[in-house]
Amino acid sequence: MAKFQEKIKAQQLRRKGWSVNAIAKELKVSKGSVSSWCIDIYLTKKQKDLLKKNSIKAGHKGRMIGANMNRQKKLDKILFYEKEGRKTVGNLSRRDLLMVGIGLYWGEGVKSDRSSLAFVNSDPEAIMFMYEWFRLILEVKREDFMPRIFINDIHRYRIQKVLKFWSNLLKLPIEQFGNPTFLKIKQKKVYENHDRYYGVLSLKVRRSSNLKYQTLGLLKATKNLDNVDVA
Repeated sequence: MAKFQEKIKAQQLRRKGWSVNAIAKELKVSKGSVSSWCIDIYLTKKQKDLLKKNSIKAGHKGRMIGANMNRQKKLDKILFYEKEGRKTVGNLSRRDLLMVGIGLYWGEGVKSDRSSLAFVNSDPEAIMFMYEWFRLILEVKREDFMPRIFINDIHRYRIQKVLKFWSNLLKLPIEQFGNPTFLKIKQKKVYENHDRYYGVLSLKVRRSSNLKYQTLGLLKATKNLDNVDVA
């Protein structure tokens, strides 16, 4: 395109509300050239409003592109470190499983001498891990579990859905669950995950005094840093 044609085209686009940057990119010329060609063009209020609107739109588009790029970078990092994690951890041995379970019980297990063996958490993955830990490490039978749900009273109307969720996860009949405990704590707002919240589950084991003492013994041994061997 000849220079005079580029100038005419630039002026036409400017009158349509195009920015100097957008015109320069469209015509593949410098911003300085566009500025000099359009310096005498008077923009009406309507044209100025359109220019502002286009500028905001372009800025929003740029932010969206940037946000998408950052989101993809984050996903790539997560996938990379998940892959690295699998390589580093490898297959879990029985001792690995033992130690991870003791650590979880140390944090979220019931440790009172007057209570049954129980692990309490709202994270389904943590609950499932400890369910398998009880079964594989302590050899607890399925029929000896008595889970119990603790949940705010505002979820009372959906308690059957909540019970079904935990029942399906653990593959235990609902009849094996203890009566739910509804907490009468007034919430100031309803959270976005309201319909996806399933409360806190106490994964309790019946007739478990000896198993509780066994678990607390393992926990006490783990706390003893004199046994640490980092060689």
